[in-house]
Amino acid sequence: MERNIDKEKMTNLHMKEAALVYLDRSGGLQKFMDDCKYYNDSKQSYAVYRFNILINPSDVVELDAELGNHILHHPLKAAQVFQSVCFVAVKTLSLIGQLQTETQINIVLKLTHLPSLPSYSLDLCEFPLDYTSQRFYMMQGIVIAMTTITKYTQGARFLCSDEVCPLSKGFQYIRVHVPGATESATVRNDFVCSLCSSSLQEDRKFRVLGDELVNKMKIGNEYKIIGIPACVKTSQTALCVEANSITPYTTKVPSGISDNFRCLLSLTSSSCWKFTGILANIFASQIVPPGTYNLLKLCLLMSLVQTSDCNRDPEDCLDILIITSDTLLVDRLLKYSMNLVSRGIHHPVSTEVFPTVYRNKYGTGAVSVQAGSALLAKGGVCFIGDLTSHKKDKLEQLQSAVLESRSITVFIPGKKFGDENDQQVTFPIQCSFWSFIDMDSSSRRNVQKTSTLIANLVKAFGLLINCNESSPCHPFLPTVQHTLKKAMDPEGLLYLASKQFTTEDFEKLLAFAKNLTMELSLEAERMIHGYYLASRRIRTDSVHGSKLSASALKYLVSLSEAHARLNLRNKVLKEDVLIAALLFELSLTLKYGATAFCVAPNALFPFELYNEEYLEQRDLHLTQYQQQLQQFIAACGPGTAIFS
Repeated sequence: MERNIDKEKMTNLHMKEAALVYLDRSGGLQKFMDDCKYYNDSKQSYAVYRFNILINPSDVVELDAELGNHILHHPLKAAQVFQSVCFVAVKTLSLIGQLQTETQINIVLKLTHLPSLPSYSLDLCEFPLDYTSQRFYMMQGIVIAMTTITKYTQGARFLCSDEVCPLSKGFQYIRVHVPGATESATVRNDFVCSLCSSSLQEDRKFRVLGDELVNKMKIGNEYKIIGIPACVKTSQTALCVEANSITPYTTKVPSGISDNFRCLLSLTSSSCWKFTGILANIFASQIVPPGTYNLLKLCLLMSLVQTSDCNRDPEDCLDILIITSDTLLVDRLLKYSMNLVSRGIHHPVSTEVFPTVYRNKYGTGAVSVQAGSALLAKGGVCFIGDLTSHKKDKLEQLQSAVLESRSITVFIPGKKFGDENDQQVTFPIQCSFWSFIDMDSSSRRNVQKTSTLIANLVKAFGLLINCNESSPCHPFLPTVQHTLKKAMDPEGLLYLASKQFTTEDFEKLLAFAKNLTMELSLEAERMIHGYYLASRRIRTDSVHGSKLSASALKYLVSLSEAHARLNLRNKVLKEDVLIAALLFELSLTLKYGATAFCVAPNALFPFELYNEEYLEQRDLHLTQYQQQLQQFIAACGPGTAIFS
């Protein structure tokens, strides 16, 4: 027995020596001394001195395997090893004059990474969940809810209430926050003295507070978290993790586009319109036949390339509202399209689009904000289904807070949640909204009540598309044939385009295109401003003012950039501006009626794109529209005679 005790002591001594060597080599010792100087110079009283120590597990294992094993599998014991080393350093070098006991030092090990092995990853979909081992795991996911910033007690000092008791002085009773503990586990009023059984009282001037976790994370962002699982509520499938380190996570972008797309791009390099025209023609051939719904498919592709894995300007988003009588087919097409990007959220009507407030049942009981579909779709697409299926208050939020300001403010009433003051939290909306209106729906329960609101929302959407299956742009027979063939062979590839350009090929193309850095050519910039000024001037009257807002200019830029991205170009050309202007003018015509710059519904796809001859005819057709656009700018745009 004595030999085992001696062996354990030797092991601990060996690990303490290794810990000191690691701190010295890694620069951690110098940082620790700097932190001690901060505490020593501070006028505040501390019961606990908290030190974050950065640990590279690979370096520690290479230095000393036993210490490395303790850090990975027994982190609380490993923290005690570093605690002893740091206490000796403080006393030997007289770094903190006020410190009296070793328990006053609180060591938090911050790991740079974990071994890339399955046993170190925590997956909430797996069962059973190992949350009893008290070791580090890595978990990756999107923040779907957050509490408001609530300070918790990192450490507190308690004294015996009996002044005669020797434990009524000094730092014998120190309470330190441990992973997974609630506030009541650290601080409460029913602690008793172990010596005389008198009640303990907290010396509040020594309480140390913290709130570092919430400040580092944003709702809707994706993170990798290294921490110690502390508790689990299996009935609610909720996990509580004491985060040790937080790393923003960005989805990896595929290396490039497929060979077939490279070849197609090369063959169409002489034109600025052929490549995107063919893309729209063959896109989603698993859902609709090639050549059908080309205008809608072009808009969807342009909206998808304006999504982003990084923090791009919210005004780059392209919102789409579709007026249709074939909601089933449009619904399938939108669902298929949104799955081509990393953040495509299909919003269920039974849940919330925007953030909601409720009392958090776990931890401290603080107010919690649930993300909602719009925030979860950050950097991607939020498909909200039929616009008329939403309640009036949600439609009002969508119009005023989202489509206009690209932000949503959540009000937190203080009285309702046990706080003295009311709070407001504002979240940026960084996703594109897709929706449709069923023109032939037999259910009109909400439409009559919200008709004015729907009309205003129609005007608020950037792109308004009339998708009528019976029109010349959408031949009815190919769609019927496609539906029948799909019913007989759901997994079959019905067209050559489906085999040559797969869904995976489109995913890679979009991933490559949306990460291109864009630049506006001078010619394109002038044309955007010219069209905007001309269109604004011609749609302005003395009573209601202009029908075009200032955001329309930014929307035109975003549309132009989207078409250039889809062409896999870094520079926006005047040909891209033409496509943007035609799409924008079609939307304006549906909203307010036609003007001098009269654009036909089939302007972008006047012919079925069967072969090279039809592609050439389309180019000539678009060239004529480019001349009409320049004439419109020269005639109606003040100060833009340069285009005449």
